[in-house]
Amino acid sequence: MSARRRRRHEEPEEHENEERWMASYMDMVTVLMCMFIVLFAMSTVDAKKFEQLKNSLATGFGEVKTQKIDTATGVVVPPAHVEDQSNTTDFALAQQEAQNLQHLKDQIQAALTHDGLQDAVQLRIDERGLTIGLVGNSTFFDSNRAELSAQAVAVLNDIGPVIAPLGYQVSVEGHADFRQPGAPYPTNWELSAGRATSVLRHLVEANGFPQERIAAVSYGAARPIAGHTGATDADLAQNRRVDVVVLSAQPDQVRKLIPDALNAPPAAPSAPAAAGAAGR
Repeated sequence: MSARRRRRHEEPEEHENEERWMASYMDMVTVLMCMFIVLFAMSTVDAKKFEQLKNSLATGFGEVKTQKIDTATGVVVPPAHVEDQSNTTDFALAQQEAQNLQHLKDQIQAALTHDGLQDAVQLRIDERGLTIGLVGNSTFFDSNRAELSAQAVAVLNDIGPVIAPLGYQVSVEGHADFRQPGAPYPTNWELSAGRATSVLRHLVEANGFPQERIAAVSYGAARPIAGHTGATDADLAQNRRVDVVVLSAQPDQVRKLIPDALNAPPAAPSAPAAAGAAGR
């Protein structure tokens, strides 16, 4: 076969496309252009909206350093007014709690008066709640004994039905004078604990007080009543006592206002029950 015929059957020679790089280059330029457009859009801030936002935040934090009017809606209360409002609310709650405790005190006093026992206990309201003082062991306990006397039973039978249905926590607290007790009590801790437990058991077992809301505490001779720290008969009698404390469930900042609230004009009436956790 001749050389001319061989060249006729050979494939035509391909030529390389020297402009292919242009496509990649234009794609890259397009991407860069889009990126710069986005960056430019992000860098553009609406000055009016930014000023409104700045004014609103400054006003919200109580420090306005601009003459612009805040366009935010709502009421902004200065910190001093917030504190005043909190104090007013706390005192209103203290007034209501004092009124509830006073109502409870009146109920107990009426029950005791009905049975001629109005002078057998001491009732007082303070920041802890209502304290029912069973004072003097000759009235409620025989000497060096923890068993309840007949008068103690009568008093507790008047007190228990009044406080049992309410939501208060109760602490039964035993106290003793400074003198050393006799057998079977090695110290005043055991004697005062035995008397407090006797009161607790009667309230629970005879008067139906819920056992999950009551506890007995022994203070021995460690907490004499102020002004009754001597060795006179009156001092000793005041310190031989069991206190039944109806505990207020209000927060500390409210309870400390109760003594002042007792002398303030009465708050709006409500039910005397005060359910909740104990506060002492």
